[in-house]
Amino acid sequence: MDLLLWLHIGFAIFTLGPITAATMSAPRVIRTKNVPALRFIQRTTRIYAIGSIGVFVFGLILGIVMGGGLLGRWYMTASMTLFIVGIVLLVLIDRDLRAAVQALSNESAEDDAKVENGRIAAISSLLSVIWLVILFLMVVPE
Repeated sequence: MDLLLWLHIGFAIFTLGPITAATMSAPRVIRTKNVPALRFIQRTTRIYAIGSIGVFVFGLILGIVMGGGLLGRWYMTASMTLFIVGIVLLVLIDRDLRAAVQALSNESAEDDAKVENGRIAAISSLLSVIWLVILFLMVVPE
């Protein structure tokens, strides 16, 4: 059980932190029109988003192993639901990052990815709040 807890916490630290940093820095990179850096952020976001599924998997396994109806408690249900919402938001951010890379890679000066920039900023801020709420729910149960 200790190993599962370590894996759950380790995946949370080493995947959610980089995702948050990358998505929060994307709007600045879009404004400076740095396409190579934006491609790196998009690739980083995708890789760490896939890795972040380990947080959910090890958390779910940990909840099952700990037993005692732990998964049925309101804070566990809320945190798992919020995590799934977070993954969906990461998919939306990835879509907007790809669109921004494509828009900034074009020779046309008209499309400067302002729409994607605003959406990425808003969604990544919401995503950061979701991660903090999940952290609160895991640390301060009932």
